[in-house]
Amino acid sequence: MYEEIALERSGFVEVLTIDRPEARNALTHQTYAEIARAVRETDARCLIITGRDPAFCSGDDVKKVMKGGDGSVGKRIATAPALTDTAGALLYSDVPIVAAVNGAAVGWGMELAMMCDLRVASEQARFGELFVKRGLSCDVAGLARLATLVGRERAAELLYTGRVIDAAEAERIGLVSRVVAHDTLMPEAMALAESIAANPPLAVRKLKAGLREALDPDWDALGRWATTAIGELFQTEDHREGVRAFLEKREARYTGR
Repeated sequence: MYEEIALERSGFVEVLTIDRPEARNALTHQTYAEIARAVRETDARCLIITGRDPAFCSGDDVKKVMKGGDGSVGKRIATAPALTDTAGALLYSDVPIVAAVNGAAVGWGMELAMMCDLRVASEQARFGELFVKRGLSCDVAGLARLATLVGRERAAELLYTGRVIDAAEAERIGLVSRVVAHDTLMPEAMALAESIAANPPLAVRKLKAGLREALDPDWDALGRWATTAIGELFQTEDHREGVRAFLEKREARYTGR
C-alpha cells in the first residue's frame, strides 16, 4: 500500500515510519501524500510518527521537491495558496500523535514533529528550522506551534538564524517533553502512546479538539499566508543561491534579490 512510509500496528497504537533512510528520510511529493493518507485513514487510538534510522526527517528532498531551486515550485504554489494537504491531515486529526524523534528533525522534519501533540526525543535528535538557509520562510507550525512551545523570542532566534539545536537544548527550552537513550526511544514512545490509548477514545479526541479550539490559530488562513510567502520566496535569487550552496556544499552568498 505504501512505498515511502511503513505502518505497524500494536493493539490500539499504530506506528508510522518514514522509510527513506538512504535520503535521511527526506520528503518527496509521494512521501507527503502517503503520510497524509495514513493519518486520515488510521483507526488507531494513538499514532506514533518516527523515521527509519539514522534520521527522523531531513525535510524536503532538495532535488525532487525544490527542483534544484529553478523557481518552478513557487510559480505552482502561487496559483493556489492553501494549507498543504499533509499539514491539514496532521493538524486537524483528532487522533493523538506522538513524535518519536530518533535523529535529525530539520526543515519540514521539525515542522512535522511540531504538528504532533507530543515529542519524545532520542539523545541523538537534532532540531533546526533551516528554511531561512534556503531563502524560504517556514510552514505553519514554525509560525504558530514553535512560539507556543518555546516562547516568541526563542522561536524568533531559531527561525531567523536557522540554528540547529541538540536534544538537551530542545528539552531545556520546552520543544520536547523528554529526552531518552536512543535504544529506549521506541519503548518509551510506545509506553506513552499505550497510556493514551488505554483511556476512553471519545474523551481523548474531544480533549484534543478542545486544545485545538483553545490554542491554535485558523490553520487554513495561516496556510494561505504561508504558502503565498513561500511561493514568492521560491522565485528569488536568494532561494536559488541557497539551494546551489547546499548542493555544492559551500557557504551561500545572499544578495537580497
